[in-house]
Amino acid sequence: MIVLVGLGNPGAKYANTKHNVGFMTIDRLADRHGISVTKSRHHALVGDGLIGGKKVMLVKPQTFMNDSGRSVRAVFDYYNTEFADIAVIYDDIDLPTGTLRIRARGGAGTHNGMRSILSHMEEDSFPRFRIGIGAERGYVPLVDYVLTGFSQEQLDPMRAAVDLCADAIEVYVADGITAAMQKYNERKKPEEAPEEK
Repeated sequence: MIVLVGLGNPGAKYANTKHNVGFMTIDRLADRHGISVTKSRHHALVGDGLIGGKKVMLVKPQTFMNDSGRSVRAVFDYYNTEFADIAVIYDDIDLPTGTLRIRARGGAGTHNGMRSILSHMEEDSFPRFRIGIGAERGYVPLVDYVLTGFSQEQLDPMRAAVDLCADAIEVYVADGITAAMQKYNERKKPEEAPEEK
């Protein structure tokens, strides 16, 4: 089973904020594949189903962003998952808005949710899908910027980025992280993605 974890903060207050693009991507995958992410387990909302004939679990930690690792570790331990089969989707302030970057492993950068995960997992060899939110930050304090919604100009690029990330995750599930990186890391802008069939 492949575990797909989208990071965010629970509650209506944070639903459409920049810090919740991980949740948004999980919701997009759930809609595409008819998976209900409503079961409360492992400090998260979870749902299992199939993507491309392969069993997956969609996970939205409910521990709030800065304690995401507690939920991810609980899922990892319960299902005895391989590191290569647990992917994390999250926002990245260091990437331009709407940019998608995929890595097979690595550090946390400036992201507190990923710092929590790396601390609890004590390992960095798991895939991550990063969606950029940072192009228009300017001099706004980081905590204020990530917890606000998208401007009108950001909405279309972000919707496209979430769709593109969902496309890339489907390739990862089907063919592995290397195939996803080769296909999508060269795509600098979401609008370059192939049209849905």
